Amino acid sequence: MPGGRLTQQERQQIALGLADGLAYAEIARRLNRPTSTITREVIRNGGFTAYRADLAHRATERRTHRRRKIAPPSPQARGRDAEAVRDYEETYTTVLMRAGMPKMMARVLACLTLTDTGSLTTSELVQRLQVSPASISKAIAFLDDQGLVRRERDERRRDRYVVDDDVWYQSMMASARGTAQLVEIARQGVGILGPGTPAAARLENIARFVDFVSESLVRAAEQAREILHTEHGTVEPPSDRE
Repeated sequence: MPGGRLTQQERQQIALGLADGLAYAEIARRLNRPTSTITREVIRNGGFTAYRADLAHRATERRTHRRRKIAPPSPQARGRDAEAVRDYEETYTTVLMRAGMPKMMARVLACLTLTDTGSLTTSELVQRLQVSPASISKAIAFLDDQGLVRRERDERRRDRYVVDDDVWYQSMMASARGTAQLVEIARQGVGILGPGTPAAARLENIARFVDFVSESLVRAAEQAREILHTEHGTVEPPSDRE
């Protein structure tokens, strides 16, 4: 199976395949490339419906030029392919952005997640991402508010920003708290608009739906956390009667 970067001709074939509705695996088979290569290429460059071969090729050239110009150190290489790691970090960042996260916040979270330590200082983030301390501060404030990072003080009294195995649980709990406020406000609207009116009925349906989904998500997150943090064997799921 060939290695190396995708050529402009291959990108044109990807665009044609997407236009024909082909799956990533089928496009990869036709190009004799790994499916992961095609998936990463498409996600990074607009997604299934917005991929354009010429734009993707120019974007790759810009990224290559930027990497050659600015090559921050890559500690803890552990024999990894540095190029593959950088490509994966961009893909991970893009997926976070498509899930609704602002770009700089996504870059910081991806950078933290992909370090073996799971923690970096502001200066380390500045060096790795080549952005200003103010940009890092703003991103950290957002991620902290979402429960996606936590702060620690190291032995030099510096703030370290940490992503650990509990981060998505904490984020879901933060999201659930925000959802609870939505449920409360929706039910306040029922009283203000008058029970039995179409608008009040709509708000009540919103409140019931969101409340049910949020409660189910919290229960699932707590159960998953308990199971995944159990070192020996598994635990019995909580009874519905509790």
